[in-house]
Amino acid sequence: MNLKKIESSARRFLFVVPMLIITGVHASTSDKLIEEGRYIFRYDTFGSEHYWGDQLKLHDAIKGQKNGGVGPGLSPKGALKAGLKVDIGKLPDDLIKAIKANTVNLDDPDTTVALLKLDSIVGVKGIFDGKVLKSVGIQCALCHSTVDNSLTEGIGNRLDGWPNRDLNVGAVVAMAPNLKPIQDALGADNATVKTVLLSWGPGKYDAELNVDGKAFRPDGKSGATLLPAAFGLAGVNLHTYTGWGSVPYWNAYVAVTQMHGQGTFFDSRLNNNVKYPLAVKNGTWDIRNKTDLVTSKLAALQHYQLSLQAPKPDDKTFNKEAASRGQIIFEGKAKCISCHVPPLYTEPGWNMHSAQEIGIDNFQASRSPDGGYRTTPLKGLFVREKGGFYHDGRFATYRDVINHYDNLKHLDLSNSEKEDLEDYLRSL
Repeated sequence: MNLKKIESSARRFLFVVPMLIITGVHASTSDKLIEEGRYIFRYDTFGSEHYWGDQLKLHDAIKGQKNGGVGPGLSPKGALKAGLKVDIGKLPDDLIKAIKANTVNLDDPDTTVALLKLDSIVGVKGIFDGKVLKSVGIQCALCHSTVDNSLTEGIGNRLDGWPNRDLNVGAVVAMAPNLKPIQDALGADNATVKTVLLSWGPGKYDAELNVDGKAFRPDGKSGATLLPAAFGLAGVNLHTYTGWGSVPYWNAYVAVTQMHGQGTFFDSRLNNNVKYPLAVKNGTWDIRNKTDLVTSKLAALQHYQLSLQAPKPDDKTFNKEAASRGQIIFEGKAKCISCHVPPLYTEPGWNMHSAQEIGIDNFQASRSPDGGYRTTPLKGLFVREKGGFYHDGRFATYRDVINHYDNLKHLDLSNSEKEDLEDYLRSL
């Protein structure tokens, strides 16, 4: 074989082998991680039942007094009203037919217990001893999944990564018969804890409350923020509205300090008695459970989350021609592209801004170690219309956001330009 043929064969080898690795071993490993991560995201409680069930006794409030619990119990109607969702994929055909025929008693807590037994309530895991509900744990999907309502409102196919803007987390937690663990952590009485929990409202949660104790803003409004999307994060540096850290950092923070799973979490930035007095008091800046049910799952969980692409809106929900004009405004006169850089629609790298830069107060930013606001990715923005925009929903509509920046940046946008820009935002 002459030199040219040898070089040609070598080039083919150098091309084919990496491709075999990419399409073979690596693809297989990636698929396995995604599958593992999906299971963790949907079904893993990280041992949180020891907190929500064994300590707070939330399961007793769900099953009610007639089933050995307390109070009237939580009916399916009550659960759906609180924003809990039901996965149709877990329901047997005869039950689906009965729901369609309106022959299922949705006012009976027994039905809720039966749905838990089927493992069909999204994000909530019932722990059973035979037919008896003995405890309950929570999963990532509780806040970061919803359903497509294909059967009826609140019952349908899972939509992983979509924030559940119907879920009233505070109201669900406030049902628990024993709030003493929360009282002790916050240093507050029962009435105060319930007031705080009920102040959040649908689609909101306060993930900093148990480290800084700031339940309310200076203007008296709740310190809770909107549940964020968990899709479209591939290539995005920071997970949350106010930085904090990457996807695996925030997953560990939430799994251990918020879900109260059994795991390891460490962040020396929280060991600050002035800024984070409750983190210091309760040791939540350095948690190391003897049995760690979290850390080994972070890689697969991250891999699955990064695989969740932002959903595309229905073409019927926006005017295509107007959206095309709006894109020109977005990238030109309105200067949106200076922060929302396509195709990520956020800045690559350290995508943080001061409150002054974006023309709002710094309350939420000041609660984070980073002291700023992240540029939120815009893909799948239509999913987040409910509850408003920005971290706390302060801007109820697209137009409110546009008007804010029109005034702040002196853009002098016409009404028609604003309409076109709205359509472009809806099209992302």
